[in-house]
Amino acid sequence: MNKIFIIGNLTRDPEMRTTQSGVSVCSFTVAVNRRRSQNAEAGQPEADFFRVSAWRQLGENCNRFLAKGRKVGVVGTLTLQTFTGNDGQQRSSLEVQADEVEFLTPRSEQGEPRATESSNPEQQSNNGFVQVDEDDLPF
Repeated sequence: MNKIFIIGNLTRDPEMRTTQSGVSVCSFTVAVNRRRSQNAEAGQPEADFFRVSAWRQLGENCNRFLAKGRKVGVVGTLTLQTFTGNDGQQRSSLEVQADEVEFLTPRSEQGEPRATESSNPEQQSNNGFVQVDEDDLPF
């Protein structure tokens, strides 16, 4: 059985791409602190970094609601990717293909969802903000 469960924080904002066949995929990296760390006494916990890919609707939701620093739980399968580097050497990397993603940061700490492309040009231009005149400000 190939199943991995990780809980950690995003190291940067997710990146959304679309394949040539039109399937959306969202990639992000999750930092997972180790329970016991040799450097914990020095104040710097050790962490493992997992690259995660979420496909289709799950990926679109991740792109919309996740941002750098948010806590997330991921359940998925671990896959081995092999490729040839620029120097001609064969390289390998591990990646989590997400089956489930839980947004663990409380809503009170999340703020608004990240801005995404919208079909409504009025929403694109102001990103959901309302224009306020300086005369309307209380200070």
